[in-house]
Amino acid sequence: MSGVCVALGFVGGVIAGTLGIGGGIIMAPLLLYAPPVLGAGHLDMRVVAGLTMVQSLAAASSGAVAHRRQGRVQLSLVGWLGGAAGAGALAGGILSHAVSSRTLAMLFASLALLAVALMLLPAPPAADEEHVRFSKAIGIPMMLGVGLLGGTVGQSGAFLIVPLMLRVLRVPLRATVGNTLGIVFLTALAGVAGRLATMQIAWLPALALVAGAFPGAQLGARLSARIRGRHLHAALSLLIAATAARMWWDILVGRL
Repeated sequence: MSGVCVALGFVGGVIAGTLGIGGGIIMAPLLLYAPPVLGAGHLDMRVVAGLTMVQSLAAASSGAVAHRRQGRVQLSLVGWLGGAAGAGALAGGILSHAVSSRTLAMLFASLALLAVALMLLPAPPAADEEHVRFSKAIGIPMMLGVGLLGGTVGQSGAFLIVPLMLRVLRVPLRATVGNTLGIVFLTALAGVAGRLATMQIAWLPALALVAGAFPGAQLGARLSARIRGRHLHAALSLLIAATAARMWWDILVGRL
């Protein structure tokens, strides 16, 4: 199982660094489906939720450092929005202890569908890449809610944060990628703390995921600088749509 988790962590890290997400939206189905196929055993959604939060923390911290070096992280934006999301994630991580594995899977798949809907909205007007502005009155309560939902299902919430920052707060795409990783770091840190308090993390596979996530996120951040914005947007939309469709199918047929 450890070797499989290292490989999956690397894949999630590359996705996180390239697309500006924590990787959990892809990592959760990978952890649910890949180990049985590879003969490494089966993980239920509750265990997966703890693992994906740890992996998101590792991938986001590594990717955020790389994007900060390239001048794509605005500390004031990350502080306000990340602080709100982190507070919600801490509460969600603690509350998740009382939620069944099947309910967690249904909530995760529902959030993924919401993310797809947000990504399919018409493209927002071009924004100034140099001077990023946002509304605290809208952004803070919005990120508090995202953090609460994400923390409950073991996600940093980046697959929601990205479209919300683009569509609602009107943050430019390049700035969204770098700043989202900073917000995800604070959210995942709080979510991990909540799960630690309720003993919901399997540490051996979690550490294996981290070992793969760090180098993967560094590679992903380098790839991000070479890919056009519209291609990043299209790739993220397709990945989320595929994940949502597969998980809902398995829920409806009783596999999850």
